[in-house]
Amino acid sequence: MRSVRVVPCLDVDAGRVVKGVNFVGLRDAGDPVELAARYDAEGADELVLLDITASSDDRETMVEVVRRAAEEVFIPLTVGGGIRSLDDARTLLRAGADKVAVNSAALARPSLVSDIAETFGSQCVVVAMDVRRRPGGSYEVFSHGGRRPTGLDARTWAVVAERLGAGELLATSMDRDGTEQGYDLELYALLGAATSVPLVASGGVGDLGDLVAGAAAGADAVLAASIFHYGRHTVGEAKEYLEAHGVVVRPRGA
Repeated sequence: MRSVRVVPCLDVDAGRVVKGVNFVGLRDAGDPVELAARYDAEGADELVLLDITASSDDRETMVEVVRRAAEEVFIPLTVGGGIRSLDDARTLLRAGADKVAVNSAALARPSLVSDIAETFGSQCVVVAMDVRRRPGGSYEVFSHGGRRPTGLDARTWAVVAERLGAGELLATSMDRDGTEQGYDLELYALLGAATSVPLVASGGVGDLGDLVAGAAAGADAVLAASIFHYGRHTVGEAKEYLEAHGVVVRPRGA
């Protein structure tokens, strides 16, 4: 039976966790290694660490964050932001990441996905998608931290990414990010129907009911940030709530 993973997300800027709304208005949320250790202790299934500035100046900072986090936690780490080459992926995997998430660079050079998959295995490569709904109801992919429209349809890119070797898709609704209005359920139903790799839902969680709705829409993992970072709920409470509403979750330490 399919189990749904609960995944806290740490957006990292210059070594600190931050959170905003619709990708802007960032505020500090704490030390990434301390938060990672807390979520591990609470029973998180995985952690996602995203370098949201991803400039060359911050690259060494992020590698050090990954290295320190890997020493403190015993759950898989997905790391993304500024991964432009096979060497970038190798550096983060050697620092302790279990998976690397590629976004803008993969849109510019799709062969990066297949390069990583062929070198390290599909299980190591996640294609992250920042997506905004179009007026007609379809979805467009954006690059460079949501700042540049690509004109590319999200469903099309998801199908291509899977064919290139992506082992997982992490789709963030830019419209819902930080709003606490719930996931864009239509987006995840659309992507889930078009692909067969695991799908991570991201963007908009305001309460635990949103996690249940994301799982019901077909997400294999439900990602959240604000409800965990600011102490509204623990990961353990999220898992208990999901289980109480008929969603199969992984037991602690599984």
